[in-house]
Amino acid sequence: MRSLREAMSDERQLFDESLGGDKGQDAAHDSSGHRARLRKRLLEGGDDALADHEVIEFLLMGAVPRRDTKPLARALIARFGSLAGVLNADAATLRAHPGMGDATAAALKVVAVAMRRLVRQEVREKPVIGSWQALIDYLMVDMADLTHERVRVLYLNTRNMLILDEKVADGDIDEAAIHPRKVIHKAMDIGATALILVHNHPTH
Repeated sequence: MRSLREAMSDERQLFDESLGGDKGQDAAHDSSGHRARLRKRLLEGGDDALADHEVIEFLLMGAVPRRDTKPLARALIARFGSLAGVLNADAATLRAHPGMGDATAAALKVVAVAMRRLVRQEVREKPVIGSWQALIDYLMVDMADLTHERVRVLYLNTRNMLILDEKVADGDIDEAAIHPRKVIHKAMDIGATALILVHNHPTH
């Protein structure tokens, strides 16, 4: 019977980020048509043109251009459960996944960074009370796929504009402790006139 170490070694070889040589060239040649079709669908088909695993596959293609990234993309979706789960995964966890490395992990994490900055800007430019959907989208990007409880406080000014979003506690699967006195003192220190307390219900 093969050992677990041998099986993991085979998996790492299958997904090796540094794949090169003849096998790498063959993979690039075989997948060139597939990549062109993915690109065409992305540019012409709109937001729903690609399945979740194909989005991950497309992102990985830029980091490892000489490798078929479809198996790795499917493996990541299977492990983390969804597109959001992959993009929100911890960088160290991504790097440690078989076939992943610094280049591929960075290719995925930069998308999460861009998403957070985009929705953060939309929230900061409008009164929170008048843009609940933008606020929900902003919070979902960071918290939707967490496997532990997280508590955040959104501090608002007199115009109900967001002046500070602070993570005040990370807990276990169903509990996170906060200290109300610290929250109130923080509000007074920064001149906040209102606050919104936010917490999630972990997905696992």
